[in-house]
Amino acid sequence: MGIPVKLEVFEGPLDLLLHLIEKNKVNIYDIPIALITDQYLEYIEAMESRDMDVMSEFLVMAATLVNIKSRMLLPKEVLEEEEEEDPRKELVERLLEYKMYKYISYELKDKQVDASKVMYKKPTIPEEVADYREEVDLGSLLSDLTLNKLQMVFNSVMKKQVDKIDPIRSRFGRIEKEEVNQEEKMLYVQAYAKAHKKFSFRALLEEQCSKMELIVTFLCILELMKMGKLKIVQEAIFDDIFITYQEKEK
Repeated sequence: MGIPVKLEVFEGPLDLLLHLIEKNKVNIYDIPIALITDQYLEYIEAMESRDMDVMSEFLVMAATLVNIKSRMLLPKEVLEEEEEEDPRKELVERLLEYKMYKYISYELKDKQVDASKVMYKKPTIPEEVADYREEVDLGSLLSDLTLNKLQMVFNSVMKKQVDKIDPIRSRFGRIEKEEVNQEEKMLYVQAYAKAHKKFSFRALLEEQCSKMELIVTFLCILELMKMGKLKIVQEAIFDDIFITYQEKEK
């Protein structure tokens, strides 16, 4: 009995074989090669195509199936220490690989269909947002310096503050929390910078009386840099770091 199928349904001999395996509901790892070969040959005989390129692919597979079928019908010769290899092994591996790529192609096609249903909205950014530019270029303010270098200076001055503490006497007496007003310190640093125009970063930190003042002063310097009122300069690698006060243009 012939199989009522058309060549156009299948993309190649492996696709046809996979169809026959699924149609007969057989285990792909234990293909009844005689049954599948007979059905495959019936399909080849019913082919109406005369395209030699297409026909050659199916005929090569037909020859492969007949070869496997004949090998399985021959008496098996099993050596004592060797197990005979299943003639269907290579075909099964090819079918499994083809099946994997086929299902992947289905997944990709589904994603393509889903993507075709998605509509994207053109960006509508408000003009004031699109035209916004940073008021201050931190790169030009820092010149060739980095915040790491400022941090190194800050850490060294902080260590000096710690070294000033008497390890014995510091344990006695009542320790009260020191209050440092950041707004007042900001005004102090700004006035200091305006008065000196150009001054040593390290010298300013060393003038502070306590660790808390030192920390707040350092934060004020960073904030004034961000506001564009201070610029950091270092002429050589190991030279002192200087801060220059930036006059605002009217």
